[in-house]
Amino acid sequence: MNWGFLENVLSGVNKYSTAIGRIWLSVVFLFRILVYVAAAEQVWKDEQKDFVCNTQQPGCENACFDHFFPISQVRLWALQLIMVSTPSLLVALHVAYRENREAKLHRKIYADKGSIDGGLFCTYVVSLCCKTFFEVGFLLAFYFVYNGFNVPILVRCSQDPCPNVVDCYTGKPTEKKIFLFIMGVTSILCIALNVAELVYIVWTQVWKCFSKRYAPIKRAEAGSRCRSPASVVITATPAERQANADDRNAQPPSAAENPSVQSLRAETC
Repeated sequence: MNWGFLENVLSGVNKYSTAIGRIWLSVVFLFRILVYVAAAEQVWKDEQKDFVCNTQQPGCENACFDHFFPISQVRLWALQLIMVSTPSLLVALHVAYRENREAKLHRKIYADKGSIDGGLFCTYVVSLCCKTFFEVGFLLAFYFVYNGFNVPILVRCSQDPCPNVVDCYTGKPTEKKIFLFIMGVTSILCIALNVAELVYIVWTQVWKCFSKRYAPIKRAEAGSRCRSPASVVITATPAERQANADDRNAQPPSAAENPSVQSLRAETC
């Protein structure tokens, strides 16, 4: 299977992702797609030929293999990679819609077409929820279809047309078990990264809304506090007014101000 197309698509989505989203893409590339292509695909290459039963009854091995492995583990792993990576296309398609809209209207509508806000925020949230849902769903499918992540060496089969209970042996069980554990751990890691990214973008959006709503009110209150000393009216008693008048007659105009007024003018915000 050629994974080049999926790799190119995810690389294009990378520039519209957050920092946590870029970490998720790195995990998908290194520990999932690369491991699958380089090693896992070869381990399960001849899995049906390596499944051997101690009987010569025609069709017995095929019936037993179909019973214990209704879907190949490596193909289910490949299907998981495709389904988990597909929701990321929603973000790229939404950004392409914004670009096409600006091209039709011949004017700039968005300050940053890749900014996660407005409709793109909703698309990003839906994308993360879909990825998390697929990850959890495929983990549960692996667990219940194969009775956990264990690959048994010996299975006993009594399916038709087997004449009796026969012993069947799976090929490379330990190696397959190791790769299944790697798949499970990387899936759990990707789920944690998806949840962390979802919390991050929701918190960022809530903080933006809070700042836009309450920051102007706080600035207005700070400005009113700075202007308040200028609106203070000082009233003097008749004796003080008479003393001030005598001082103005006896002193130059620049020095005839009331000391209380001088101290008031010296105050600043």
